[in-house]
Amino acid sequence: MKDSNTLLRRCLDGVYLGSGWLAAGFIAAICLLVVCQVGLNLLDRISSMLTGEAIGLTIPSYADFTGFFLAAASFLALAYTLRQGGHIRVTLVISHLGRRARHIFEIWCLLLATAVTVYFTWYTFSLTRESFVYHDLSPGMVAVPIWIPQSAMFLGLLILSIALLDELAAALRGRTPCYVGAGEKLLEDNNETQKPSGD
Repeated sequence: MKDSNTLLRRCLDGVYLGSGWLAAGFIAAICLLVVCQVGLNLLDRISSMLTGEAIGLTIPSYADFTGFFLAAASFLALAYTLRQGGHIRVTLVISHLGRRARHIFEIWCLLLATAVTVYFTWYTFSLTRESFVYHDLSPGMVAVPIWIPQSAMFLGLLILSIALLDELAAALRGRTPCYVGAGEKLLEDNNETQKPSGD
């Protein structure tokens, strides 16, 4: 049983890490695309200065592609960022709660976040399926089937849903969620030690 739990943990961590690397790859692709387009614009400018006429070099639909890559990177990075504690958390209320009340509040937040994310995942799946069935295309110079960039959104949301369920299961077992940063844990411990002993 312990070996199967360890294997599952390694598989899930691998999925989150792989999703993060995919997001990083899309960010790198955006940088490459922009650098190439800037290089082509520079060649056009040099051609205009030397011959008085621009060559007209451009990457077709490069703005559309960078938008698609940005959407893919944003959604694919969600689960990895959650597990690393990289999402912004407003802890004004829970920082003043005791350990038990805070844990209950974390479970409630995870339940709500999981429900919203699972619904959004299902909605995105329906949208992607509809785009595939009706052969929707992007309006740019290069007509890209819209279901392709939507699939990256769906995949990112699906992995985020799994990550939230993972965190919820851990919280229900009494563990501190992975996304709670070291600073928050230290503050929680300080709050516990500053409470009157009741003697």
